[in-house]
Amino acid sequence: MAETSTEASITPRARTALVRLLRVAYPHARFPDGPYERTADEVISQLDASLWHRLTLTQGLESLDAAAGGDFASLDDAAALILLRGMADAEFFRFVRGVAVVSIYNDHETWGLLGYEGPSYEKGGYIDRGFDDLSWLSDPRIEEYDGPEMLVEVATDDEPGTGGTKN
Repeated sequence: MAETSTEASITPRARTALVRLLRVAYPHARFPDGPYERTADEVISQLDASLWHRLTLTQGLESLDAAAGGDFASLDDAAALILLRGMADAEFFRFVRGVAVVSIYNDHETWGLLGYEGPSYEKGGYIDRGFDDLSWLSDPRIEEYDGPEMLVEVATDDEPGTGGTKN
């Protein structure tokens, strides 16, 4: 059976580099590999949309490996982040980021890890079901103003200096 264009253009090594790129670009220590793997799959699924997508990603991942001295996936986080910052304006990185920022944070496993319960409209809204139940947020500091009462006169277009009343 003949390979499809996507299968022929993304090697397992390139996919590993893509997953590593995603983990470095969107660092969440508590996230398992699943959300990053699914996001990589989503990026790769875009390759059949156009030749530009395919060439941009494959050449970008090759240049990423080359810039890393041959194996981007083996770099430590600090070195990988420095390399990615240097490529932040590259077409391939903008393409990956455009797909990934939506895909990784629209992943249901990611929602659970971040404490997001999903859309509320199906469950009656947030007001009656935990609007403020995020325990990892500190309570807001609320201070009431206890200074002198200040009244502000509102000017109108009627007559200047009359406070808006006509005599």
